[in-house]
Amino acid sequence: MNAEQIRLVKATVPALRAQGEDITRHFYADMFRAHPELLNIFNPANQATGRQARSLAASVLAYAEHIDAAGQLGGMVERIAHKHVSLEVLPEHYPIVGEHLLGAIAAVLGDAATPEILDAWAAAYGQLAELMIRVEGDMYAQGAAQPGGWRGFKPFRVAEKKAESSEITSFVLEPADGQPLPPYRAGQYLALRVKVPGSEHFQIRQYSLSAPWDGHRYRISVKREPGGLVSGHLHDGVQQGDELAVHLPAGDFVLQDSPRPLVMLSGGVGITPLLAMLRELLAQDSTRPVTFVHAVRGREVHAFHDEIAQLIAGNPQVKRATFYEMVADGDQQGVHFDREGRLSLDALQPSLPAGAQEADYYFCGPAGFACAVEQLLDELGVPAAQRFTETFGPSQSFAGVIPA
Repeated sequence: MNAEQIRLVKATVPALRAQGEDITRHFYADMFRAHPELLNIFNPANQATGRQARSLAASVLAYAEHIDAAGQLGGMVERIAHKHVSLEVLPEHYPIVGEHLLGAIAAVLGDAATPEILDAWAAAYGQLAELMIRVEGDMYAQGAAQPGGWRGFKPFRVAEKKAESSEITSFVLEPADGQPLPPYRAGQYLALRVKVPGSEHFQIRQYSLSAPWDGHRYRISVKREPGGLVSGHLHDGVQQGDELAVHLPAGDFVLQDSPRPLVMLSGGVGITPLLAMLRELLAQDSTRPVTFVHAVRGREVHAFHDEIAQLIAGNPQVKRATFYEMVADGDQQGVHFDREGRLSLDALQPSLPAGAQEADYYFCGPAGFACAVEQLLDELGVPAAQRFTETFGPSQSFAGVIPA
């Protein structure tokens, strides 16, 4: 891109901020009319709620604001590349997205979208697409080349199915061909591709791995979402012995090497990657102090209680702080839960390690939970470099132009 194109892209930020969601809604509607086959990749639930449009609008703004300083986008290129790879986003998809994104900008902004501005955005998009295609191509090649690796979706058999709570069910998956599995890192996720009976298109969903690598099988733990097409099918329609199409694990939400105390905070089903991380850490005979914090509505929906209790019983360096929003008859403080009410700094403070601002914090859960934890960490004065997070749902930060 030349200097004038960069100036024009950055100058469009106010207009995009004002019209961003209108542009992205127009983009999706137009693209799916022209290419309905892409509904086999994109999650229609996120389209219906507008979450995907908001995510893409935030992504476009972030990209425009940093077009002359892409290094400030940090590791987000890698994070989104992981998501794209799990969806099997291919180089041929990028021109389609570019065409319809530019068309949406022109349609919504009208006369304000001059030929010069559209040319500048075409150059910007081409630059980003080239970067993403290169990064994703390397990831595809590395994943397929490793021992036990593969490309695309591979059949796995459901070896076990277990209810962990009234909302969460675990599925243990073994490769149908009996081959050993390549290593993955706790905190990563699996993508499943399913065809729900009565649905016209394939559906792809990502679920965090809830157990560390053992070389032979995967465990995912799925929350039944209200009205969830795929989660409902997995809970009700998929049984032990059935096959599912599974992608190689992906994701960059993994433990970093550090000597600092570790605080893990999860909300609801956000416990799944953090439980895998805890098990991976303990399997390495680590003596690193860990505070394992979990916030949940109540005992009926509290998954993995016994599994975590056993881990803590055998590892005195791990402390627990479980928050029940609603305590019921029979719930025992110190056994089932530790604090009543929602997560707050005052309630959490007694469980944090000394010098809490020096610890590393890993947190996962719905967007509202992640926002609350960010505010809590701001109050504690925890540096951004010691915060590691993954929010379930579309990313609200830079996500490339093909959204996650």
